[in-house]
Amino acid sequence: MLTACSPEDEKPPEKKSLKVLMVDNPQMLELKKLTAEHFTKRTGIEVDFTALPENELRKEVHSDFALQSGRYDIATISNFETRDFARRGWLRPLDSFITKDRSFAQSDIMLPIQLSLSGADGKVYAEPFYGESSFLMYRKDVFRDLGLKMPEKPTWSQVAALAERADGAGKDMSGICLRGQPGWGEMAAPLTTVVNTFGGTWFDEDWNARLTDPGFADAAEFYVDLVRDHGQENPEKSGYAGCLRTMKSGKSAMWYDATAGAGPLEADGSPVKGKIGYAPAPVEKTKSSGWLYTWAWGMQKSTRQPRAAWEFMSWASSKQYESLVGREIGWENVPAGKRESTFERPQYKKAAGAFGEATEKAIRKADPRKPGVQKRPTLGIQFVGVPEFTGLGDHVSQQLSAAIEGKQSVSAALRTSQREALKLGARYRNR
Repeated sequence: MLTACSPEDEKPPEKKSLKVLMVDNPQMLELKKLTAEHFTKRTGIEVDFTALPENELRKEVHSDFALQSGRYDIATISNFETRDFARRGWLRPLDSFITKDRSFAQSDIMLPIQLSLSGADGKVYAEPFYGESSFLMYRKDVFRDLGLKMPEKPTWSQVAALAERADGAGKDMSGICLRGQPGWGEMAAPLTTVVNTFGGTWFDEDWNARLTDPGFADAAEFYVDLVRDHGQENPEKSGYAGCLRTMKSGKSAMWYDATAGAGPLEADGSPVKGKIGYAPAPVEKTKSSGWLYTWAWGMQKSTRQPRAAWEFMSWASSKQYESLVGREIGWENVPAGKRESTFERPQYKKAAGAFGEATEKAIRKADPRKPGVQKRPTLGIQFVGVPEFTGLGDHVSQQLSAAIEGKQSVSAALRTSQREALKLGARYRNR
């Protein structure tokens, strides 16, 4: 009697070795240290890691996955790349693995994260390592001394008034720190959330560029004025890392940025530990405005080791791995922001007592489908979800950073930026 065989059954046995390309941030490097003892020893699957800085990583992933060379079985990708890579057929869908691996508990992944890592076909194409949103961090002690009160749900108008009052409250203290360093992933990220809540957008649903419309222009003018008038020293040179140093050293009264910044501020040895309050991302015309970002594991479609690749991905994104990090390194270092259950763990709640609840609320409210007041042509909150946005975002942020420096007006920066956006919009509108 003959039995039917699936193509996967006909493949030769998989090798017990994987090549993983990943971003070289601290939590990823901790994963690398833990893998041999806690994953390879249990499964027999060896993992060869290549860790690169973010900009280099993106280029390497794009190059290798586009060619489907199979040089890497797995790579860290963000929610920015996932849908595009899925559309191009570079990623292997994960639904069949998820169905068979019930212990992974896909339903425990926070819904905004799940949506951001799904393709237009509704299939899952990546699993998160950690997730983040954005919120407003502020010095409780400085506010108390000045008689200031942070609103429960601040507006940007209120934040600007608070920044003016707090500016100069301490030696070399600015009222607020905002990213002014050019880059689609630097200044353009927080700026876009301000644009969204001011009623603006990069493109409408028909790919018409809207950078000179009132919503975008008002937001850009507000952002540039706020950081010039009450921001940190040399704001055009400050990105995430620079603002983190500024806030940690006690030289800013407020900071609007990624929820991931709270951990270092509350870490043992931080000069401002216990002094920081956390408020939702400021709004104007929307109910919420926090962004959504995740580093996640994507499986190259051409990999010859899909089962071994899933075994590693599911382990690295699992509740069990979080427990391992908590025991071995400390619960404040757990790659959180992806699972509902993490926020209920007593150990994590204790370690993240100052910011855990605020982080959870920020991620839960983030909606990449409806980030503003009008329909959009792609998914995304702090970015436009097409590969060409990296170049456009870099260009526009360079123009606005020059406005922060006083080299040109915001309106001049936006006129130049609109011309570049029109070119991108036309390419997609004519497809």
